[in-house]
Amino acid sequence: MPEVNPAILSWARETAGLSPEEAVRKLGIKDARGVAALERLAELENGRVQPTRAMLSRMSKHYRRPLVTFYLSRPPGRGDWGRDFRAPATHRSRKDEAVLNALVRNVRARQGLLREAILDDDDELAPLSFLGSVSTDTPVAQVVASIRATLGLRLGDYRAANNPDRAFRLLRSHTEQAGVFVLVLGNLGSHHTDLGVQVFRGFALADDFAPFVVINPKDSAAAKCFTLLHELAHLWVGEPGISGGDPLDPVEVFCNRVASSFLLPDEELGSFKRPVTNSVDAWAEAVAAFGGPLNVSSSMVAYRLHRQGMIDRATWRDLHRLFRRRWHDRQGRDRQRRRARDGGPAYGVLVRHSLGLGMLELAGRLVSTGCLSATKAGRVMGVNPRNAHLLLEKQ
Repeated sequence: MPEVNPAILSWARETAGLSPEEAVRKLGIKDARGVAALERLAELENGRVQPTRAMLSRMSKHYRRPLVTFYLSRPPGRGDWGRDFRAPATHRSRKDEAVLNALVRNVRARQGLLREAILDDDDELAPLSFLGSVSTDTPVAQVVASIRATLGLRLGDYRAANNPDRAFRLLRSHTEQAGVFVLVLGNLGSHHTDLGVQVFRGFALADDFAPFVVINPKDSAAAKCFTLLHELAHLWVGEPGISGGDPLDPVEVFCNRVASSFLLPDEELGSFKRPVTNSVDAWAEAVAAFGGPLNVSSSMVAYRLHRQGMIDRATWRDLHRLFRRRWHDRQGRDRQRRRARDGGPAYGVLVRHSLGLGMLELAGRLVSTGCLSATKAGRVMGVNPRNAHLLLEKQ
């Protein structure tokens, strides 16, 4: 058996988002012959001890890497994210980036399985025509009109939703009916790998038959609506990738303009009444009062007003930080209330929300026709086959 480059072992663990302590526990490494478990892992990663085939198999499973990866001469490059549109940030740790890399690879693998099953079910299926159908030179209004027509969603119906959560469900449903799968996902199956919005807000993975959009669940419902439309704009432009943070890239700015124009057309924005005083608190009150009834985020309203020249950049950034802090405070209070009441939603409820009705309905149909096995259905949904059956039976 060829020797393994020890640099591959530490790289694989780190890109899986695992600390040495977590890896030891998952791999089942115990203290032995007077050597502590952590030291035994270190011996593997520094090349003093070669891993057995059984250990490599466990690493392959828990590090989410094909077995052949461990026999490469050097660690491969970053996973296929598409473009990274995020602004440089000091708040993203190496571990966060490793978890994000693993998350993208995980979703990309699920996308591949689903694409294969879709084509097995209908080998004459036409590819989705809207992918890459415009460019950043296309007028924003034209892109908005194209997305609106493809989704079949009237702005009045979006406005009529009772709250931003229902507005997001409506927008997500129309998106899934148009052929785009929307996952609300921000970890690798454990809260220990949760990624905050400072790491990513969303990403899009293009495919002619099974495009995916992934939305970070840490955001507010109104912000999720914006992110979903922003990622759809990336698919329309044919420039998928990771989004988050203050936009600097021209493509990212363009997609922001598309999403904000979809949710808040210029004629509606024109009815905004600026506050009497120019303080941040006065602007925050006016913006929140304007955006709330429209099911749009206060941050997005402030961004549009900044783009229109009504708010200078410094005030806009102050407002963005203020709205983010308020959102975090509300989230903390909500979590405390849920824990005090019943401990939070049941597992099945959380998984179904993460996957979306479009994914569940299609997976159920493909399983019933034999195009998707129970094992592959579990992989597509990110659950074990037994739980996959339970989830699909409830549709």
